[in-house]
Amino acid sequence: MTGSAGRFVVGVGARRGAPVDEVIGLVREALREAGAPAGSVVAVATVAAKAGEPGIVAAAAALGVPLRTYPAARLARVPVPHPSAAAAAAAVGTSSVAEAAALADGGELVVGKRKSGGQGRPGAVTCAIVRLADSSTPGPVPPCGEPGRRT
Repeated sequence: MTGSAGRFVVGVGARRGAPVDEVIGLVREALREAGAPAGSVVAVATVAAKAGEPGIVAAAAALGVPLRTYPAARLARVPVPHPSAAAAAAAVGTSSVAEAAALADGGELVVGKRKSGGQGRPGAVTCAIVRLADSSTPGPVPPCGEPGRRT
């Protein structure tokens, strides 16, 4: 899909220690596919367990947007078209990180889950992009550290 106007949320999942350049590269690739300029991104979203993952933090910083995190239990309730395998779900408590985090506040999935990798190596990063339905979503970022709230 190209030429999409609007505001976007980038959902990102990553294995522990995923290289920063791999995370940022996949995010940029997905944004190009969505036709979404970096300036139209309002947040990078992920599961709370990945809040300190350097590559995900760096992706939000590179885009100049907040990192929103959600408890795994909340993401597990978000219907997604491309859930992960049971082993991946067991690792973080949800069958989807990238798509579910992107969709957590609503909107339209414009780039479904993409995985990094290629050239004979497994990918360590997943990414999905959602176009928000209106300018009122998502709301203000609540303070960090409040249990059960996105940050």
